[in-house]
Amino acid sequence: MSLLLEVRNIDTFYHASQALFGVELCIGQGEMVTLLGRNGMGKTTTVGSIAGLLRPRSGVIHFRGKPIHDLDADRIGRMGIGLVPEGRQIFPNLTVRENLVAWAANRNGAADPWTLDKVFAFFPRLAERQANMGNQLSGGEQQMLAIGRALMTNPYLIILDEATEGLAPLIREQIWRCLGLIKESGIAVLVIDKYVNKLIGIADRHYILERGRIRWQGTSTELAAQSDLWHRYLGV
Repeated sequence: MSLLLEVRNIDTFYHASQALFGVELCIGQGEMVTLLGRNGMGKTTTVGSIAGLLRPRSGVIHFRGKPIHDLDADRIGRMGIGLVPEGRQIFPNLTVRENLVAWAANRNGAADPWTLDKVFAFFPRLAERQANMGNQLSGGEQQMLAIGRALMTNPYLIILDEATEGLAPLIREQIWRCLGLIKESGIAVLVIDKYVNKLIGIADRHYILERGRIRWQGTSTELAAQSDLWHRYLGV
């Protein structure tokens, strides 16, 4: 499996306050990896550093073999990283269809790319609501739309920050099933979520962050066998 994303020894600050300390992680092509940890431990900061929303003060980030740590977010997005941000951040004054079409691209050169029809088949609820404005959707529908928007760019890597935060149990189950299908399609996934027991069943590997540092990394089998880690770092 070839390496898609490599984060090496990054330090990221908010003004004078350091948030990340030598963070390192990697994702292979088609792999699903999670970033776990309690709130405030640096997960969203790590995502922001990868996506170009924050610029690491030191360290390097390579995507598809090219350095991206000094690039702006729009350039990184065009290189094939699709972000589903915390809070979804869809356009409230555009319809579901417009939200999706506005992001359409084939950045990974797929022979069978994600299209509007394909996203609607993946999320039938969006097809039903395609004429509704973004601010008329439920939280679950907004999350589906945010995922569909990222898929419409046909990325090599999709990043989901707080993938099921605030969603009803049935919607959470649907999102997890969708993540498994996205992985099966060949798109690599980096996901932040707190439901470790569900992530173990669909992800390949996991990283645990505590106070801006990677404290543990391993496979789903290894994480399942070390329930003490859940209590120590995740509050489960």
